[in-house]
Amino acid sequence: MRIVFFVLFFTVAKMLWGQKLSRKRIERKLQKIEVFEKAHVGISISMLAETGVIVDYGGSKYMTPASNTKLLTFLGASQQFEKLPTLAYEQESDSIIHFKSTGYPLLFHPFYKDTILDSFFEQKKTWKYHQIQSGPKPLGSGWAWDDYSYYYAAETSSFPIFGNALGAYLENGTVKTIPSFFESKIVLDTTSIGFTRDHQRNTFYLNPKIWKSSDTLYRPFVTSDKLFTKLLGEKIEQKIAIASDSLQEPNWNFLYTEQEQNLYRGLLQNSDNGIAEALLNMISQKNFNYMHPEKAIALLLEQWNSWLPDPIEWVDGSGISRYNMITPRTLVSILQKINETVGWQIIERYFPKGATSGTLKKYPNQSIYAKTGTLRHNHNLSGYLVHPKGKVYVFSIMVNHHTSSTSEVRKGIDSLLQWFEKKLR
Repeated sequence: MRIVFFVLFFTVAKMLWGQKLSRKRIERKLQKIEVFEKAHVGISISMLAETGVIVDYGGSKYMTPASNTKLLTFLGASQQFEKLPTLAYEQESDSIIHFKSTGYPLLFHPFYKDTILDSFFEQKKTWKYHQIQSGPKPLGSGWAWDDYSYYYAAETSSFPIFGNALGAYLENGTVKTIPSFFESKIVLDTTSIGFTRDHQRNTFYLNPKIWKSSDTLYRPFVTSDKLFTKLLGEKIEQKIAIASDSLQEPNWNFLYTEQEQNLYRGLLQNSDNGIAEALLNMISQKNFNYMHPEKAIALLLEQWNSWLPDPIEWVDGSGISRYNMITPRTLVSILQKINETVGWQIIERYFPKGATSGTLKKYPNQSIYAKTGTLRHNHNLSGYLVHPKGKVYVFSIMVNHHTSSTSEVRKGIDSLLQWFEKKLR
């Protein structure tokens, strides 16, 4: 009996050891990839739905995740909401509707249409908007101050509309905007470097000499509840009243438009930062009846505390912040929990696929479903590798403080993944 046990133990141990790659072997491989020479590299790989670590190279080192942060946001939203509440409303009478934001970000969005929500506001009613008493800060902690004029850093607000960005285009030589409200806010300026916005207000400067007639350019606007009601009112051609604070809180109903696939693909495949920030607001609003992303983060981290391998420094939903820090092995644990929460079919449906969709179109390996994370001098890739023999590996490869181009780092990560694919069984 002891002999049988010993043989069985030796066989299993040999199999496990054969799959685990030593640090020295990984170091030799990394030395052959020039773009990694002076960068900080962290790698962690496990089997899907298993706890053992197959590859660990700096897996416990803290790194800047950039948009890999959206994996945390996606997991949190998936756990908190079976269906996303699109709008809170109460119909007071045949002619009056009270409404309040849930934080949902797709009202008249330029890229991710929610026609059910848009149509809801086309009803000929008297609309009374109830403000969120404590809303989010427009810009997140650790965001670069000079990002304010770019779509990827659109302001966060309690009720996003038009993605909190205007779209400008040329029509017969005249500048047009969506929404049209901003047409009067654009100043043609041949000395401008392109299309920029004043830091503090909604005045935009456009140099027509460098604008191609086929372009539609998107720029964030400065948000406020007053501007929200104006934009909504002009869009639906009805007046929007801001409800008095003294009014009794309505008995809210919730509208569900079932656009989770549309929204989560925007989050993961296109890495839309506005959607990410809105999801944290939705979690906060659901649990605390106000929108403080910090409270949503604290709630989720408390719920995850028992299974996280390392504490997380987490401050925003999108990963724009330079203050976020996480370890590769923690990202692998997040990915394992995503699979446990939503299942493999949802991962295949929502995640970018190598050489096929979203931010992975430039990665040639069609065997990966993963999320990129890019800030200046940082590029990461975390997700799932489907091995040709059918096994699925969960991986996180983080490259921080590199001085090469992102395209070169991408090639290096792809080369590393191909090597792992050959070495892992």
